[in-house]
Amino acid sequence: MSATPLLEVEDLCVSFTTGRGLLGAKRVVHAVNGINLTVGQGETVGLVGESGSGKSTTGRAILRLVPIERGSVRIDGTDVASLAKRELRRARRDMQMVFQDPYSSLDPAMLVADSIGEPLEVHEGLKGAARDKRVRELLEVVRLSPDHLHRYPYEFSGGQRQRLAIARAVALRPRLIVCDEAVSALDVSTQNQIINLLEDLRTEFGIAYLFIAHDLAVVRHISHRTAVMYLGRIVEQGETERVYTRAAHPYTQALLSAIPVPNPVRARTRRRIVLEGDIPDPADLPSGCAFHTRCVYAMDVCREVVPQMTAVNGGGEVACHLQTSGPELRGASLADGGLMPERSTTGAPRGEKLGALSQDGAR
Repeated sequence: MSATPLLEVEDLCVSFTTGRGLLGAKRVVHAVNGINLTVGQGETVGLVGESGSGKSTTGRAILRLVPIERGSVRIDGTDVASLAKRELRRARRDMQMVFQDPYSSLDPAMLVADSIGEPLEVHEGLKGAARDKRVRELLEVVRLSPDHLHRYPYEFSGGQRQRLAIARAVALRPRLIVCDEAVSALDVSTQNQIINLLEDLRTEFGIAYLFIAHDLAVVRHISHRTAVMYLGRIVEQGETERVYTRAAHPYTQALLSAIPVPNPVRARTRRRIVLEGDIPDPADLPSGCAFHTRCVYAMDVCREVVPQMTAVNGGGEVACHLQTSGPELRGASLADGGLMPERSTTGAPRGEKLGALSQDGAR
């Protein structure tokens, strides 16, 4: 991995207008609300969070598949957010996407040769036998038989279809691939095979991944760094092992506590953090910290002031007032046993600790 970022996202904002409310006013959904993110060359960065947190919209905005309201998206120094249509088409050689559902991401009316060969025709002008030769090579790269060239997608299993989608994504040797829940529709054994394939391609071709998923165990296995997203914002990011073993944000710890543990004894005795309520409406964002409506440790400042990113012991950053506010919390890490304030301002007894959670079986 290179120390120079391949992907640099700064203050990225994406909003959608979804019609009118009861009083006739337009509803504006703030799907992505000022995030900053980097991905190094040959690096895999996981992006996790609940459904509705803005993960998929972030991935699509990076590739200019949805309009960007504000911010910059630089790939190797080029701001793709400001590219004209013709320039963007050329830039797409370096950035591709693998979607969640292999059943819908492939055109059922197109042969494998045409689906995978289309980007080769558009960007490299390959046709006929020359195109088919490259497609056969790509099929072998993703562990499929080159004899599958003239079959239709319905003739393949879900895992095989995802391999076809990956072959199409790597056809132009891109530098960045956004994997949007790329394994969530597959069974566990097939997930493992696809993850190993992605890792082999990263090693062989130096591809960088933004790996979007809700399965934290999968993200821990494949990612070098992990970013946790909640209601359009990144609330914590850092080296994957630090995030998983010394989570500094209450939301991150709640997500980690939901990872299934295969050991029944540990599963019965480990601590679970159950979040009450649903994620707030992105068209009506809470004031202050967006997580304060579900956080039992919320203080008055959490309801009033949006927390800024703060460095965390062990590396990374967290957007949480528990890291900076209160005489006993300043500079403390939740996973280091940071003390909680009085119940009157947080809902938790004075002196109670929110310790690191056991992640046995997460890999």
